[in-house]
Amino acid sequence: MGRRRHGPCRPPGPGRLAVTAFLQTALSFPTVLWSVLFAFCVVAWGLVAGGLLSSGEDGWAGGDGDAATSAGVLGRLGLGGVPALLVLTLLSFIGWVLTYLLQLLLWPGLPAALRLPVGLLTLLGALVAATLLTSWLLRPLRRLLQKVEPGQPRSLVGRVGQVLSARVDERSGRAAVEDGGAGLILQVRAQPPDQPRRGERVVLLDYDPAENSYLVVSEDRFNA
Repeated sequence: MGRRRHGPCRPPGPGRLAVTAFLQTALSFPTVLWSVLFAFCVVAWGLVAGGLLSSGEDGWAGGDGDAATSAGVLGRLGLGGVPALLVLTLLSFIGWVLTYLLQLLLWPGLPAALRLPVGLLTLLGALVAATLLTSWLLRPLRRLLQKVEPGQPRSLVGRVGQVLSARVDERSGRAAVEDGGAGLILQVRAQPPDQPRRGERVVLLDYDPAENSYLVVSEDRFNA
């Protein structure tokens, strides 16, 4: 019985080598952290497209207090005024690109003992650079949204609403106000010690265009 002759093993082509090198870098530290975050954003946008998730600034951040805190942090970093999911997507993509390129350039000649500390420094540097670049890229979009998004009418000042959130304080709160139509749900704030609870009636005292919110006081305190 004759022996089968096996042809020579073909080395992987350049395309396959490029894909392997890409995956090896994208799925290893430190780039893998950005890869996971960016993958989360892609899944989240899929849920938004399916109507299962809101992409607004506080639509998916959690409770009212968490949303207000998140919006405040984003604003201080120059990332406010646009949907939070868009901010996170752009931030993670820029951070991924920067970290991927740095890892691709530095890792081949780097001793194994230095890869962890250099990886941590790379993550920190990429985060700072990505935050600055994201803030800069979002400026024209933020101005556009401010132009096309109508502000709340000042004529609502003096009207009575009903608290929808668990409570209203100086950082967060929501209230429903009848406007003769379907009604409005407004962001409201209250100065301590006044903290109206869910179901209580409040009076709108003033409008803050910077936060797009109304200062309110409980109806009992207003009438006292």
